[in-house]
Amino acid sequence: MLAGVPLFRGLDREALAAAAVDARLVRAAAGRTFFREGEPARLFFVLRRGRVKFTQISAEGHEVILRVVGPGEPFGGVAAIADNATYPVTARALEASEAHAWDGPRIAALMHRFPPIAINAARMIADRLHELRGPHRELMTERVERRIARALLRLAQHAGRRVAAGVEIDFPLSRQDLAQMTGTTLFTVSRTLSGWEDDGLIATGRRRVVVRQPHRLVRIAEDLPV
Repeated sequence: MLAGVPLFRGLDREALAAAAVDARLVRAAAGRTFFREGEPARLFFVLRRGRVKFTQISAEGHEVILRVVGPGEPFGGVAAIADNATYPVTARALEASEAHAWDGPRIAALMHRFPPIAINAARMIADRLHELRGPHRELMTERVERRIARALLRLAQHAGRRVAAGVEIDFPLSRQDLAQMTGTTLFTVSRTLSGWEDDGLIATGRRRVVVRQPHRLVRIAEDLPV
């Protein structure tokens, strides 16, 4: 599993074995946190099982969902690459979850011993900045329907599973969650989703969303002609 994690990608068996020996297992029940925004960044994690969402508190005091990760994905990377840093987000388990964890000094020692880890860390930072630019640009320039469509497609990609009706976003997702993710109101999200449901693009249930026609949602997200 570690061979597919961005921080450890390209390492040989000796390096991967050294990284695995230094790891410890951390568990979080559904609804519990691995860390909170503003806490000292001491541990770097790779999710082994479950799903984790990342949130921030806005200036108005609202919780904003930024991202959801699944098994094999890293998080808390600031602990691996910055001294005396704090976590910029809260990492909360959406379901019972387990993660491998390394403290900052151990990751630093691995970087000195195996320089490709340091190169991978720089790439992680660049990739994350690129990821953050997209949602920021969307908030500033795009129609709300496009933002909602993009958010659903991102969630389907990171946390979707195939079902008979389409692709189900495989964790509880409320309309308020989507409103927070896309910088709009609960009323606007409800109106938009209801229209899409009437048109057969999606199906909704108790905090569940199934994307029934992803290609049509892509057309909305990319502002393509129907």
